[in-house]
Amino acid sequence: MNAQSGNPISLDLAGITKVYPGAIALNNVSLSIRGGEVVGLIGENGAGKSTLMKILSGAIAPDEGRMVIDGQEVEDVTPAQVNELGIALVHQELNPFSNRDVTANVLLGREIRRGRLGMLDHSAMEAKVEPILKLLGTRFGPRDAVSELSLADQQLLEIARALSINLRLLILDEPTSSLTMSETRRLLDVIRMLSAEGVAVLLITHRLGEIEEVASRVVVLRDGRNAGELEREAIEKDTMVRMMVGRDVGQFYRKTDHRPGEPVLEIKSLRTMAYPHQKVDLCVRSGEILCLAGLVGAGRSELARAIFGIDEVEGGSIFMEGAELSRHTVMDAVAAGICLIPEDRKAEGLFLDFSITENIAMPSHAALARKGFVDHEAETVLADKSREKLRIKAAHLDRAVAELSGGNQQKVVIAKWLAMNPRLIILDEPTRGIDVGAKAEVYHLMQELAAQGAAILVISSDMEEVIGVSDRVAVMCRGRISGILVRDALSEENILRLAVE
Repeated sequence: MNAQSGNPISLDLAGITKVYPGAIALNNVSLSIRGGEVVGLIGENGAGKSTLMKILSGAIAPDEGRMVIDGQEVEDVTPAQVNELGIALVHQELNPFSNRDVTANVLLGREIRRGRLGMLDHSAMEAKVEPILKLLGTRFGPRDAVSELSLADQQLLEIARALSINLRLLILDEPTSSLTMSETRRLLDVIRMLSAEGVAVLLITHRLGEIEEVASRVVVLRDGRNAGELEREAIEKDTMVRMMVGRDVGQFYRKTDHRPGEPVLEIKSLRTMAYPHQKVDLCVRSGEILCLAGLVGAGRSELARAIFGIDEVEGGSIFMEGAELSRHTVMDAVAAGICLIPEDRKAEGLFLDFSITENIAMPSHAALARKGFVDHEAETVLADKSREKLRIKAAHLDRAVAELSGGNQQKVVIAKWLAMNPRLIILDEPTRGIDVGAKAEVYHLMQELAAQGAAILVISSDMEEVIGVSDRVAVMCRGRISGILVRDALSEENILRLAVE
């Protein structure tokens, strides 16, 4: 890791405005940061954080405003110039080159060459990358194939790439959204170390506890405007939430006492491809929220994929409301009333270039068809009802889903499955990358669906979330259920004890 010692950055944005057709993304926004500061940038989805980061990284230009770096105003800055200035941005949405190894990804465009022919010096490149990976405590090495990395590992790869330049300002956009608790702790330690070395860090996260831990100052955006700042001594969760949403959200986890009914999902001796020698038995009842907890790699997502028919099963049985699913495909699962909201919404949950209406209506085409043709008017009515129910922020339903914020994209994924009135709803990391207001809405929706008799199976790595929403928690460890905790026994200590057996 190379930080430019003795040359701390000074960056000021003043009066930044960015207008898109039909929407003002940023309206007279200002922000400053100095070397050694850790500034938290917070706001709800759609508050303008991503647009501001794109301007800072040189990806887009503001319509109005000034950017001053090291006392000099810069105009029409390009991504290459930003890198030369020692500014690195780690995006929330990951785009690694999966056909290359770790070293090639970290040093992309900055390869080390030798000899007159300019051949790649792989040994020198690996020697440069290895200490960065060691600093982050990664489970992968310089030669590992990126195609084999998990989502969490890909997140660490992006951070390693940022640390490989002569770093003066590190911009982190939801850096811990896919990380385990231990990886998160390690990253926060790295942030503290960088700050001590004079590197400025701009941290964008919806996990306000992390802001409380490491930020020296907080800048709040709301509806594309500055909503205020907090100095270190004033940084506190409730205050940040009020500034973000402009009101008191109240208690996120307004837990409703449910009276579970008959079993909806029963899996007996199920063996997945990830852990073919482990048998899983589990029951989810109507009217209850059951969380699957455990460390990354415990087999939770693989179990969900097996239940939904994406992955083949090695053995065992799946029953829906007493009837065994004899065949095991996604179509069979959907027909039986199962839906899955996946962890990676962009890769697995959405058609990004399609409109909001098309995404929401797609699974319901058979029900919306008339004489073999899709009724587009019925599609629009369905999408409009879903937009109102889930509070999807979009002026037009024909807007491409790719243009929405992460939180609103997640709502579209949820909306398309709820339109089919499923009996079992599986949510894999449902609030990953979602702001506090949207989280509260998702939690309320879970409670509402359970009250209506649906069975809810939630996979979450957020311990506060697991304890806050669950009626029961099934803890997975290395492919098996190591224990089930009822609500009165839920605590972080009890869950972790079962997760690391």
